[in-house]
Amino acid sequence: MTIIAIGANVSRGTSGEDMLGAWLAEAGRGQAGACFDLGVAFSTGSNGVSCDLIEAHKWFNLAAARGHEEAASCRADISDEMTAREIAEAQRRARQWLAEGRLRAA
Repeated sequence: MTIIAIGANVSRGTSGEDMLGAWLAEAGRGQAGACFDLGVAFSTGSNGVSCDLIEAHKWFNLAAARGHEEAASCRADISDEMTAREIAEAQRRARQWLAEGRLRAA
C-alpha cells in the first residue's frame, strides 16, 4: 500500500480529534478533499483513529465519487489488502452515508 501524507489543511497544534471533526463536517457538505483525508486517516491509523481498511475504503469511495482522482487510486491500493466481504461492507457503508443525505453523489 502507498503511504500518503495527510492534506495541507492540517495545521500545527490541531489535535487529531479536532481534525477528524472538521473533516466529518466538511464531508457532510460534500467536500471530496475531506472524504479523502478521512480515507488517509483510516488507512494509516493516524489522527487518533485505528487503522480500519473498511472505513478507509468507504471514505476513498465517497471522495472518488466526487471526482477526487487520487482517492480512486488509494481505494484500489487498499482493495488489494481486503477480502470481497470487507469491500462489500465498505460499499454498503458508503451507500448508507449517501442515503442519509450527508453527501450527494457527483
